[in-house]
Amino acid sequence: MAEGRGELPPQPPLHLSLPPASKRPCLRPAPRGPGPGPGHGFSNSRYRSPESLLDCAAKAVAEKWAFERVEERFERIPEPVQRRIVYWSFPRNEREICMYSSFQCRVAGEEGPAAGAGAPAGSGSTPGGVPSSTTATTGTGGTGDGLPFRRGIRLLETGCVENVLQVGFHLSGTVTEPASPSDPEVTHRVAISFDRCKITSVTCGCGNRDIFYCAHVVALSLYRIRKPEQVKLRLPISETLFQMNRDQLQKLVQYLITAHHTEVLPTAQKLADEILSSNSQINQVHGAPDPTAGASIDDDNCWHLDEDQVREQVKQFLSQGGYYGSGKQLNSMFAKVREMLRMRDSNGARMLTLITEQFMADPRLSLWRQQGTGMTDKCRQLWDELGALWVCVVLNPHCKSEEKSGWLRQLKRWGDMDICPLEDGNYGNSLARPRRTVFTRAMEACDLHWQDSHLQRIISSDFYMSPAYQREGESLLFNPQGLPLWLDHVPTACARVDALRSHGYPREALRLAVAIINTLRLQQQRQMDIYKHQKKELLQRGLTSTTNLEGWVGHPLDPIGCLFVTLTETCRLDDDSAMDTGDSGEPKPPVYHHVPVWGCPDGGESYLALALEVALMGMGQQRLMPEGLYAQDKVCRNEEQIVAKLQEMELDELLVQTLRKQAILLLEGGPFSGLGEVIHRESVPMHTFAKYLFSALLPHDADLAYKLALRAMRLPVLESSAPSGDMGHPHHGISIVPSRYPRWFTLGHLESQQCELASTMLTAAKGDMLRLRTVLEAIQKNIHSSSLIFKLAQDAFKIATPADNPPDITLLNVALELGLQVMRMTLSTLNWRRREMVRWLVTCATEVGLRALVSILQGWYTLFTPTEATSIVAATVMSHTTILRLSLDYPQREELASCARTLALQCAMKDPQNCALSALTLCEKDHIAFETAYQIVIDAASTGMTYSQLFTIARYMEHRGYPLRAFKLASLAMTHLNLAYNQDTHPAINDVLWACALSHSLGKNELAAIIPLVVKSVHCATVLSDILRRCTMTAPGLAGIPGRRNSGKLMSTDKAPLRQLLDATISAYINTTHSRLTHISPRHYGEFIEFLSKARETFLLAQDGHIQFAQFIDNLKQIYKGKKKLMMLVRERFG
Repeated sequence: MAEGRGELPPQPPLHLSLPPASKRPCLRPAPRGPGPGPGHGFSNSRYRSPESLLDCAAKAVAEKWAFERVEERFERIPEPVQRRIVYWSFPRNEREICMYSSFQCRVAGEEGPAAGAGAPAGSGSTPGGVPSSTTATTGTGGTGDGLPFRRGIRLLETGCVENVLQVGFHLSGTVTEPASPSDPEVTHRVAISFDRCKITSVTCGCGNRDIFYCAHVVALSLYRIRKPEQVKLRLPISETLFQMNRDQLQKLVQYLITAHHTEVLPTAQKLADEILSSNSQINQVHGAPDPTAGASIDDDNCWHLDEDQVREQVKQFLSQGGYYGSGKQLNSMFAKVREMLRMRDSNGARMLTLITEQFMADPRLSLWRQQGTGMTDKCRQLWDELGALWVCVVLNPHCKSEEKSGWLRQLKRWGDMDICPLEDGNYGNSLARPRRTVFTRAMEACDLHWQDSHLQRIISSDFYMSPAYQREGESLLFNPQGLPLWLDHVPTACARVDALRSHGYPREALRLAVAIINTLRLQQQRQMDIYKHQKKELLQRGLTSTTNLEGWVGHPLDPIGCLFVTLTETCRLDDDSAMDTGDSGEPKPPVYHHVPVWGCPDGGESYLALALEVALMGMGQQRLMPEGLYAQDKVCRNEEQIVAKLQEMELDELLVQTLRKQAILLLEGGPFSGLGEVIHRESVPMHTFAKYLFSALLPHDADLAYKLALRAMRLPVLESSAPSGDMGHPHHGISIVPSRYPRWFTLGHLESQQCELASTMLTAAKGDMLRLRTVLEAIQKNIHSSSLIFKLAQDAFKIATPADNPPDITLLNVALELGLQVMRMTLSTLNWRRREMVRWLVTCATEVGLRALVSILQGWYTLFTPTEATSIVAATVMSHTTILRLSLDYPQREELASCARTLALQCAMKDPQNCALSALTLCEKDHIAFETAYQIVIDAASTGMTYSQLFTIARYMEHRGYPLRAFKLASLAMTHLNLAYNQDTHPAINDVLWACALSHSLGKNELAAIIPLVVKSVHCATVLSDILRRCTMTAPGLAGIPGRRNSGKLMSTDKAPLRQLLDATISAYINTTHSRLTHISPRHYGEFIEFLSKARETFLLAQDGHIQFAQFIDNLKQIYKGKKKLMMLVRERFG
């Protein structure tokens, strides 16, 4: 078949169920001779004989060589050899089928792509190391049952796969989809082409359009893997055709055309015409194509991936914006890329390229850049993962230089585009720093290589150590124990670990990770030695610079997370060994066990302990807070992710020992530790990390736990007198808005974490007076937010007063002290929760007891405003509920009441406008105190109180049975009032009417005293006429004041004091009339006529009122004669 290779003429499509396979010309006749039949060699006996040399060689050739290369190498290939090569060329690992038919695929305990790849067919387990029993993955009620892989298994196990035939490198069959309540039974034709243990193309009659293989392709593939002895095997069709004579060939063609004449006939006729034409292009080619003969040497050997569908799905997910589902799907696609890389599948980089192209084509990028706004957090995280994946791809230890050059060109092209997102998440142009995009680190990684001999020895051997005689003195390659070191930029070194792990080299990744950790340990020890010599000076100065300008937590390459996952993966226990094809359920928490470090000289090291140690090192590193909202948010998010992973560890004796050792080192670590004695002002706070350490250490070493947590409580960036010191960061001094605080966008979150740490300590210290006092002092010193201190006070109160147990008085006192601090902090500032805080403090003091209440009453001026002290604090303390709650005896009640009255009088003196009424109320039961409060009101009435406040107190006095005092206060209120002619709906009108009614009821003298005040203050005619009418309806003095005589006669409007009121009312009507006529409009004429009618009623109360009114009307007609229509209405009504 090696002869006659050349380009094929263009062909019309054949509408058959054949996939678009690589069709290469085949010409050579098949060898003759005996050979095994189709089923030879497919034994499924439990007691198998060893594989033959033929099978061993055929497996190796089938996986590595294109069949064309075999044909070119050997002139004659025996038919049995051809059959075994063709047989072994189909994929043997179910995991690979699963990878292309579900988002997630993991086999427990599998390491790298070679695991199980060589398992012989027919053994107790299916190839790929997957148990033949699938009960763990195929239950109809299980999660993920809708995925193609699970559905394909069900179709296979229920006997839906039939008519399976393998012709050369082509597999076909039918898969029947069972009927459902909504759909009838359907049979689909499936065709698969394969080469070198990879499926290169698929076709299914179901018309599936997805990046994954459909369930029917899965079912047929698994049938071939699990039941190879039941598959009819034929050599490539060209081999069969060579065995036929002319008559047989003609019969074959005619039967084929007859069977498929509607689809094949036009194509067959066209081909016949071209063959019969001597000058046709088809006759210039030696040989003929064979879709079943396998791929040619030049064809790419990769799994079938529908590139159009990858593009379409990514584009669709991006178009859905920041919705949770789309982000989850894109993350699943990233996970699929990592899975392909781990299987060393070239489609990993290919799929990532397709994804990146669609990301770069996202129309929102140009919009965000034009508006100068940052993208959403979810989008930003997706871009970060994209950049990290490219770093992983270009660091492939076995990629070719031309591949890396191609990736670098691609990355540069994307990075040079204006819309390419920047690494720090901002679109603003910074002149201070070079432009770094999300692809910059991947471009930098292209310069890294794996040829370093020391690095090669580290990753290739568990026992690479320096000889004992070379261990004295300093070495850059080995530590004093002779273990290898890898001195490199830590995130870059960890990126190498991630690349090894991601490309299917877990053992090598572990070796490099251990070398990095040994390096970090040595650096930590040397930093401790340096600090010991500088400690005295640093403590005297009280400030420090930091050498860690680039933090490991929140770094784009996530070095700590990478090392942690690499180390813990090998320690993870899995419940079963079945494939996990992904589901929507919650993942089970991992279960870890200790695995000794390979090659460790003393055998005491464990990968799990190393994972804990490196996480503690990274989290405890002192580093400056990065710039920008996204970078700062990422630090917080990464911290929480690492802590969540640490919390999944069940601490045993070895892990606790590691924890204690590292905690002590962090406390003594100086400027290199975020928990050292002196830290930089802009150092990232340790609250989240310390909360984990405190909870983990508390059951094992309480003193260390408290020491560490109390040290971590500080937040120096908020200290007003923070030292200037060496900033250590060239950009932190630049700020658009001048401020003594740097631009920490996550400050609110950091303060809440500080509060959580304090709350955790308070809860743990319940009942321990000494520890509670220490925690309280730390809170008062370091927490600067009143709302957070209030939250801590509430938490402490809640913990101290359980529903079914007696209260804890020590913790209650702490809650009270915190509450008092909140009161002092918010006394002179606006706080919308202030009233809630005051009420809570009284409740807390009540729980503490009588002395606490007396204390806040006596020291009220440092805690409350006068209004709060009287209306909330004293009122609550004096309530019946409080008395019952405290079970006070009479002397105690009197002591509390005396304190409350003293407070009330002090508040009334300080703020009579707002506190006088409350003071009078609180002093009702004590005559002297009540008289004192009343005198305070009288003294303040002329200067500092409004008519509204005085009227309110006057009504209170009347209600309490002091009418003369009420009259006096009402008279004082009238002097502050001024009602204009048009204020007939003023809220004080009711108070004026009430004051006049009170005066009238007291007697003629009081009425005579109030009327001049009314006349002076009220200029509204309707109000004055109302007062006049009420005073003439009944006789004065009906209140019956003791010692006063009451004549019982109605008062006349012709005599004082009503005469003065009548004159004032008439005058007010005249003035109001002229004022209204100045700007009157026709639509108000009717209303004006009614007003004049009311005026006439008032005029008629005077003896000569009718004459006065007539003169008034005549005067109006003369002055306003220009308003003819209005004057006509006046004449009609009044003559």
